[in-house]
Amino acid sequence: MGFLVTILRGLLGIAFLLVVAWLLSNNRRAINWRLVGAGLGLQLIFALGVLRVPLVNRAFDAIAKFFVAILGFTKAGSTFIFGNLIERTDTFGYIFAFQVLPTVVFFSALSAVLYYFGILQRIIYGISWAMSRTMGLSGPESLASAANVFIGQTEAPLVIRPYIERMTRSELLCLMTGGMATIAGGVFAAYVGFLGGDDPQQQLYFARHLLTASIMSAPAAVVAAKILFPETERQHSEDEVKLEVESGSNLLDAIAKGTTDGLRLAVNVGAMLLVFTALIAMVNYIMVHFVGSWNGLNEWAVQLTQGRAEGFNFTFLLGMVFAPVAWLLGVPAADIITVGELLGQKTVINEFVAYSVLGKMQEAGLTLQPKSLIIAIYALCGFSNFASIGIQIGGISAIAPGQRRALTELGLKSLIGGTIACFLTAALAGMIV
Repeated sequence: MGFLVTILRGLLGIAFLLVVAWLLSNNRRAINWRLVGAGLGLQLIFALGVLRVPLVNRAFDAIAKFFVAILGFTKAGSTFIFGNLIERTDTFGYIFAFQVLPTVVFFSALSAVLYYFGILQRIIYGISWAMSRTMGLSGPESLASAANVFIGQTEAPLVIRPYIERMTRSELLCLMTGGMATIAGGVFAAYVGFLGGDDPQQQLYFARHLLTASIMSAPAAVVAAKILFPETERQHSEDEVKLEVESGSNLLDAIAKGTTDGLRLAVNVGAMLLVFTALIAMVNYIMVHFVGSWNGLNEWAVQLTQGRAEGFNFTFLLGMVFAPVAWLLGVPAADIITVGELLGQKTVINEFVAYSVLGKMQEAGLTLQPKSLIIAIYALCGFSNFASIGIQIGGISAIAPGQRRALTELGLKSLIGGTIACFLTAALAGMIV
């Protein structure tokens, strides 16, 4: 009976998300429901394969072990620079500053090496081919969607740079939504580091699920984008798939370029987390001490969350707003406000803040139920937040100036599409796990 309820709740959540996309569509009659069905089917195949088929599960475990090994390799370099500081794991701050951020730099350099030798290109081509054949996407769409699984939302458009100026609005939205719904390889390794801490088994557990989430969200992003803005003026053929990438003039140049890009990303991530964490703390303090202290709202919030909330603050409000969504995704009732807070932080701020909060919760012993944790991991796995709109407009318009107006007009839709895609993936994972 419990299994049936789980399936029904998951289906209800998926139906709700598809209805939201349908209501926001600019041309409901033009929606290609065969494509939608194929995309959801591809998601289901990925999910069942990784989570239920032993052979596929072992293959993904091998890939996950590769990322866990990267954390170990990074530790050698970090120890050389930071000395015994790297051995301290008693606080989340030390883990993040001396173990997580260096991982971003090293993985960026490693990705550049893999690109230089053509390894990542072959993987991207394989995923691109599968999506093009099953969902009928144009070549540039499928290539960018596959690239988004491994590289960032500003780097993925570079692989199809020659085609962006001639893309239709539907193709542009597909490109932008794919960037919103997936994560880059560098931050992937970072998430594994601070969610798994210093435990190799926990690192492997999170690596497997984060990898699965990012791959599953690629077809989900196409589904959301093609409902929100169906294709009516195709300009590119399905076979037009030529990968454009600058990997450096030689191996050392590729390593140097990847290291510089990784350093820039790590500094940006660290500064961003510092500022946003401080801002959230400030807003929380103001709301608890000046809004909820004189009218009983603080006591109500603490009682409602069984002591998890410190009072009537910003994160509690986010939890209340997103709690119904968390329930629709299949989160057990006891955790819907907590997971709702994470979903809200991911959407309003960014996924780095949400994952860092989840990491701190685990460190403090405030563990979620296993099912809630799985759904949270999958739902948070994407760049769909308001800041990403500006990042994408700036990044893509720099290489395709003629599309700037279209990018600004599609920005909010891409955020909605990316959010729907991540939530579709989470709902499906919640049904299977």
